[in-house]
Amino acid sequence: MRQGRAGMRRGGAGMRLSVRRVRAMFRKELREYRRNVPIVVAMAIIPLIFLIQPLVLVFGLPADASTAIAKDHLLLYMLGIPALVPPLIAAYSVVGERNQGTLEPVLTTPVRREELLLGKALASLIPSVVVAYTVYAVFVVAVALFADPAVATALLQWQQILAQVLFTPLIAAWSIWLGMGISAKTNDIRISQQLGVLASLPSVVVTSLLAFDVIHPTLALALGFAAVLLLLDALGWRIISPLFNRERLITGTR
Repeated sequence: MRQGRAGMRRGGAGMRLSVRRVRAMFRKELREYRRNVPIVVAMAIIPLIFLIQPLVLVFGLPADASTAIAKDHLLLYMLGIPALVPPLIAAYSVVGERNQGTLEPVLTTPVRREELLLGKALASLIPSVVVAYTVYAVFVVAVALFADPAVATALLQWQQILAQVLFTPLIAAWSIWLGMGISAKTNDIRISQQLGVLASLPSVVVTSLLAFDVIHPTLALALGFAAVLLLLDALGWRIISPLFNRERLITGTR
């Protein structure tokens, strides 16, 4: 009788979301990911690509390169990790379960569409953010310890570190909505992953342009970018929710 009190109310929706069911869905998704070798491999390979190449470059830079580095914002390049890793995970959310026959049993439970969506989204978001933060922390520590001190000082600017911390979950959330939407509309997990990564490329392009100072980052630009991402994340919830129709998800119809 009192389980409903564990729910949380969506503003204006007049509907309760059960924290217990969302948590159960979240845990189920994590178990599925751990058993899915391609997802684990993808989560490892992409961050390594973003980590190894910049470290090799930075370790080889002499002290007199620090002046040029200080004018760029190279660490923003690593915001590509939260843009590219989440679609690979989110692509499995529907089409992967449908192909393995595990989706229909879930949809026959009392879990609501919104609870299903939120549990799956969190199960993609949290590992993606943890991976991005971990890789970034390894990069920062390695640069601080092994790069030329002048290069390290020029590279490790607090503004860029703060931007990485703040924008990682915002970019990851948007990539997840894209990946989940594509997963709900496709019938092949590889196609879903490829389309998800392709849809996330604009985020990578923007962060790369900022990293190499083609677009000069300012406080106003950062605030505007954050506002756009917040809006896209909120719209993503509303746009993706109708796609999580039980009959459509089970049959795979579009």
